[in-house]
Amino acid sequence: MTSSPLSRRGLLSAVGAAGAAGLLGAGPASASATAATPTGRRGSAALVFHNARVFTGLPGGRPVEAVAVGRDGRILATGDASVVRRHAGRDTEVVDARGNTVMSGIHDGHTHPLGAGERSLRPSLEGAETTVAELSEILRGFLADTAGPGAEPDGWLVVEDWNPVGLLPVGTAPHHSLLDALPTRRPIALVGGDGHNLWANQRALDIAGITAATPDPVGGRIVKGPDGQPTGVLKDDAQVLVKRHVPEPSRAELVAACAEVLGLAAASGVTTMMDALVGRHELELYRALSAAGRLPQRIVPAIRLEVGHTKGPAAALAYARGLRREFEGVPGLRFGMVKVFLDGVIEHPAQTAALLKPYLDGNGRPTTNRGELYTSAAEYGRLTAAFNSAGWQMHAHGLGDRAVRTALDGYEYALRATGRRDPRNAIAHLQLVDPADLRRFARLGVAACMQLQWAAKDTWTMEALLPYIGPERHRWMYPARSLEKAGARLTGGSDWPVDALQVWNQLRTAIDRQGAHGAGELYRKLEGLGRDTVLRMHTSGTAWQLRQEALTGTVEAGRAADLVLLDRDVTRCPVADISGTGVRMTLVGGRVVHDADSSAGRAAAARASRARTAPRPASYAAVHGGRHHACGH
Repeated sequence: MTSSPLSRRGLLSAVGAAGAAGLLGAGPASASATAATPTGRRGSAALVFHNARVFTGLPGGRPVEAVAVGRDGRILATGDASVVRRHAGRDTEVVDARGNTVMSGIHDGHTHPLGAGERSLRPSLEGAETTVAELSEILRGFLADTAGPGAEPDGWLVVEDWNPVGLLPVGTAPHHSLLDALPTRRPIALVGGDGHNLWANQRALDIAGITAATPDPVGGRIVKGPDGQPTGVLKDDAQVLVKRHVPEPSRAELVAACAEVLGLAAASGVTTMMDALVGRHELELYRALSAAGRLPQRIVPAIRLEVGHTKGPAAALAYARGLRREFEGVPGLRFGMVKVFLDGVIEHPAQTAALLKPYLDGNGRPTTNRGELYTSAAEYGRLTAAFNSAGWQMHAHGLGDRAVRTALDGYEYALRATGRRDPRNAIAHLQLVDPADLRRFARLGVAACMQLQWAAKDTWTMEALLPYIGPERHRWMYPARSLEKAGARLTGGSDWPVDALQVWNQLRTAIDRQGAHGAGELYRKLEGLGRDTVLRMHTSGTAWQLRQEALTGTVEAGRAADLVLLDRDVTRCPVADISGTGVRMTLVGGRVVHDADSSAGRAAAARASRARTAPRPASYAAVHGGRHHACGH
């Protein structure tokens, strides 16, 4: 872990013991105030927040007004100023919170931060909806921007955040011929912002050796036209057929880009992240970032298992253990999680999320398509049993109700087979859950990891979905409150960069089911959550998912000082104002990893401000809505 120097910040000063007592006040201690065992010396605190609205995250706990952080990186005390003041000494940094919230840092239970760094090195379509002519104009510009020496004919043009359903007029299908018409011989690949689609020109298909005779890989599909020839669209694991031929950026470029986006996360208040798609490449990057002192968060890497691993649990376990042995000494990483994709995405026209009943044709008539389920419940159960027996947790990508049930069936089998009572397996996304499965989450101890910034009325939750699943199923979109009422443990994640990193709008949308960008509320009265529930979901709830609740997630004596100081009181401000929340300071283990008043912090805070005030960009538009255009077109 690294930190910037603890600044004096202008609004505060270092004070002596007597000065600290006057600044913090001298009222009697409240009954609810807590403190660690006294150290016997008054100068034991490195930092004190006062005049704060401290959200402790403790069940039934009321807010307190001050927090003392020890020199060991742990919280010394919380409570009234009269309790906390005895920990301040002459060299204690004292921060006036100005009545704003101090709380646990955000724990992101499903994200891909290194993917965000890598994407930042390439041009982006920003999820644009365009005509073919508009797209061609944008791509011509990208070709010109990247037309350095050696670009023709072999220099790849890889463009991020392509909207797989964004060609206008609606219904226009992507085909390699549209890209072949560009004035270049270079291989071109447009990477879908949803992470599930790639569109390649003929040159790229030729390099990859993809022809009419190429079979679909396990877990993927080569889309072919009526003539049996590849169209250029590759889905899910078929993308690798092209991606493996794209030259990687240099290690130095990747480390610099990833360090910048991790700084953005720190400036957004994120202190722990579960990286939900990790292999050797990502672990080598984390090792380089840690060695360079540029890894500000706690990282729980979820090692991705391929579909083939579900058929050989022993080999899969050996693979994960091998990576852990090689990288477990990297400071900032903690192993114990694996990731499996069970299905794809639900929106039209992709419709690869696995459903219990078929998709509709848009006019209310059932089709024969129930989506794609990448493994069976029996295979997933055996895989889960093998990993749970060895002390590992499972994290399943499950959007459709059939994928969710498959995961739950697998987890139930593993419980019976292993007898382990607290495996803390998880299902992520949960876009559609059958009501018959709601109570199984609590019974099986499964974490419901939800990305509730998607739970708003927009193009893709309505036009691209409602006609294709019907109102009866649509009502169960992101059923957060129903899961809460059924006793499920709710946890939160951003899925960044599949979605934008707009942390506080994410929390706001979980409450009002509309957020800053929605066209209306998506079942708020049925599925909207309370404010305290949402704050706990993204702190202590996710800490529980990651087996970290004894270390972080609540603000209490003895816990690690993973804290954020905000620019408003998110426990009492209007719900709509939560979206615009700024972060003044972020601490991880008591060390300042973001200070909005430092030179580096000002730059990171500016980036975070732009991110939280921008329209829903890039990947969100590709999967979940928004009508944004790239390059001003």
